[in-house]
Amino acid sequence: MNQHWFSSTKTIDDEIRERFFDIWQDAQTGKYQSSQSSATGALALCIILDQLPLNMFRGKAKSFSTEQQAIDVSKHAIKKQLDNKLNDTQVAFLYMPLMHSENLEDQQLSVHSFEKRQIEGNLRFAKHHYGIIKKFGRFPHRNKILQRTSTAEEIAYLHSNEAFTG
Repeated sequence: MNQHWFSSTKTIDDEIRERFFDIWQDAQTGKYQSSQSSATGALALCIILDQLPLNMFRGKAKSFSTEQQAIDVSKHAIKKQLDNKLNDTQVAFLYMPLMHSENLEDQQLSVHSFEKRQIEGNLRFAKHHYGIIKKFGRFPHRNKILQRTSTAEEIAYLHSNEAFTG
């Protein structure tokens, strides 16, 4: 399945929705909150709350609806040093909600965490995401989905070769 990690299709999105919607819904209501006390539990909760909705609700505001919950789990795991119990592939998904955050402090923690673990590929993306948030205070590619008005600077960025589109 890892061949689909960052290149999904409608078929994969539909399959994820069919297989995991109920689990995501339960996680959203706090049913699995206690699982964040272990490294793998926190990792699973981050994937459920951060990654799954991006697939299940692609292109809709709902895809970001549990992002803050995932960020909170990620921060909790870091604070409790649970990230030290995960391998690099696993920890990359634990830190991913921080990279998705539109909060500059979360972005700084993302960069710091990837630097600490020396996960170069993800660190490059973390720095890129940090730069976008530092410049715009948000991800311009989300504006349309979230019904936010784009600034002229954001529109110019979105039409540039440097644009990140999600």
